[in-house]
Amino acid sequence: MTTAKSLIRSATAALALALGAGAALAGEITIYNASDNVNTAIVAAFEKKHPDIKVKFVSGSTGPITERAIAEKGKPQADIVYLVNNVALDQLKQAGVFEPYEPKDSKITTDFRDPDGFYNKYFATTMCMVVNKDRLAQKDLPMPATWEDLIKPAYAKEISLPSPLKSGTGGAILTTFVDAFGWPFVENLNENVYQYSDGGSGGAQLAAAGEVAIGLTFDTTCFETKSSGKPVDIVYGRITPNVSEGGGLVAGGPNPAEAKVFLDFMASDDAAAVLGKVVGATAVPGHGLVDLKQVTLWKMRRPVDINEFRKEFASRILKQ
Repeated sequence: MTTAKSLIRSATAALALALGAGAALAGEITIYNASDNVNTAIVAAFEKKHPDIKVKFVSGSTGPITERAIAEKGKPQADIVYLVNNVALDQLKQAGVFEPYEPKDSKITTDFRDPDGFYNKYFATTMCMVVNKDRLAQKDLPMPATWEDLIKPAYAKEISLPSPLKSGTGGAILTTFVDAFGWPFVENLNENVYQYSDGGSGGAQLAAAGEVAIGLTFDTTCFETKSSGKPVDIVYGRITPNVSEGGGLVAGGPNPAEAKVFLDFMASDDAAAVLGKVVGATAVPGHGLVDLKQVTLWKMRRPVDINEFRKEFASRILKQ
């Protein structure tokens, strides 16, 4: 016969189990991120959807964030490392920082998923030209249609782009050019370069001001420059240099259950809608400034050692 005491014990145990199950997702996560602008928008949207999970984050540039996560591998402090570029994602995978996790009901297209399941990419930053139409008319220059057009003598000293020595955007553009066309192309392009800027938007700013005809930059700057009312067109070349960014689950992190909820969110339409307001091309179709069906993302044929590339750029280009 069931006694009153046994009923109370059973009810108490059931309540404890229920509270325990709820507590498993009523905690916090620590995220390492390399893009404050994107992270701030994402965290606000996530905490609105999951108010029971508090997000703490450590921000920095990709290199230091990646190095920190690798150094802590024996005793992880982070649950997720994200908003780092594709080179860093592979570094973290190879170093054993990530463990495989496939988000539930993922809307991310196959091209943006690691085939082994260690990480997902959330967006691509695509590279484009800001072309000043007034300057073209003034100088009687044709509208460029492809990157290959930029080495034509007509564009002498009419091009500005970010320096790969100081800008990730410049590195992405020029490493792609070397991969696709070879160093002679970059050397010929240099003959037409008016200035290498320190930041990723510097070339676009010169083009917008009419100091040069063509500025090379990244997608959000291209669209912001055009929407500001400047007399410019946005041109995508025949191929599209790009950098993709994403993240993954830290192996042995302190809060794996909550971390998986965050990664599920990052693979959803809700996250893509947030990303679409601050990035160029999202991994979930239907969001963002750039329609990936309209561009051809270049996939690097050879691995890039950016430090070695910078040395060779300085030797070949800056010493001319």
